[in-house]
Amino acid sequence: MQLSPPDSRKNKNKVILGIDPGTTIMGFGIIQISNQKMELLELGVIRMEKIKDPALKLKTIFDKTSELVTKYLPDEFAIEAPFFGKNVQSMLKLGRAQGVAIAAALNKNVPVFEYSPKKIKMSVTGNGNASKEQVAAMLQQLLAIKNLPKYLDATDALAAAVCHHFQDNGTKSSGKKYGSWNTFLSENPDRQKK
Repeated sequence: MQLSPPDSRKNKNKVILGIDPGTTIMGFGIIQISNQKMELLELGVIRMEKIKDPALKLKTIFDKTSELVTKYLPDEFAIEAPFFGKNVQSMLKLGRAQGVAIAAALNKNVPVFEYSPKKIKMSVTGNGNASKEQVAAMLQQLLAIKNLPKYLDATDALAAAVCHHFQDNGTKSSGKKYGSWNTFLSENPDRQKK
């Protein structure tokens, strides 16, 4: 749901694009910070369940992330780090989705900040074990969102952006920053194909 076109923004201090990576549904949320006040610019998801080819899903993630960067010209990009689970195939797909989204941001020279799911939840709700619904409810209050989206992937992405703002605005986070693709690769050698 789009709330404010980018060209109507005045006194822009900072725009943050948040992404919740996924190969079936990718969430995104864009906030603007003006005089320390957060404003929601856009919130939504990219649905890819009809795309069967895994490579085309990754291309869609790259293209859609690039479109958001071009449209909103974010100053910073916040993304949820993949969590470690038992399903190796799911982790691999999620890691690829995250890597492609990061590459799209870095390709447009937008600095990338990565936060663990627990860090994002803690930052937004004060509870690192909060549910997706609790995160969404807190964001609804913080940003005066009238109607929550159907897919909580959107609010998860928005939470990454809000977490980054809170970390940047107060205590520095344990989030990782990547200023370039080479920096990302040098700090994540396990993500390189040998």
